Amino acid sequence: MPFTTIFFDLDETLYPASSGLWTAIRERINLYMQERLGFTKEQIETLREKYFHEYGTTLRGLQANHDMNMDDYLAFVHDIALENYLQPDPGLRAMLETLAAKKIIFTNADAAHARRVVSAMGLDGCFNAILDIHALEPYCKPMRASFEIALQLAGEREAGKCVMIDDLPRTTRAAREFGFFSVLMVAQSATIMGDHASSPDADATLARLIDLPKLLDGR
Repeated sequence: MPFTTIFFDLDETLYPASSGLWTAIRERINLYMQERLGFTKEQIETLREKYFHEYGTTLRGLQANHDMNMDDYLAFVHDIALENYLQPDPGLRAMLETLAAKKIIFTNADAAHARRVVSAMGLDGCFNAILDIHALEPYCKPMRASFEIALQLAGEREAGKCVMIDDLPRTTRAAREFGFFSVLMVAQSATIMGDHASSPDADATLARLIDLPKLLDGR
């Protein structure tokens, strides 16, 4: 069955983890919790771990348990000079343009951040839509409801016609359980035994996003 929709995670999927951007975002999240909400550094680490596992994201945990503004949070944590971390990727753009399937960014960040990343990478016009944290509210990946929303947005009736690409094993595992073909982004060093090998948490693994057509052609 040919895939007709491909969902791309954003951070550390569309761009490599080696860029350092997510590390900078993480530091901004910690700073927000310290400056805006008054947590100590020790409390921040404990709460972030707790909220990540219980609510899916730090943001959803903060919303559920503290008086905070989501838009203020998102603006603060993404207030980063992307040009210090990302640059245009003509090869990735060329690859995306060869894909006949509908291409949708599916992220727990917001659309504003996604658009900035896409622009910084020279990928404007490559995606059909952005499914962000606002559209998913009150859910987020890896909750099953988030995949239901994604399927509806894509106009798909069958989950099996969709691909989910993400860097988090819990997300690819949940996507596979929902019925998507799931692809886990991994470090190149983790694919020595086979670049497209299966994983306990995904249908396949991928070290370089540019190799996606080769992976899908074999399915």
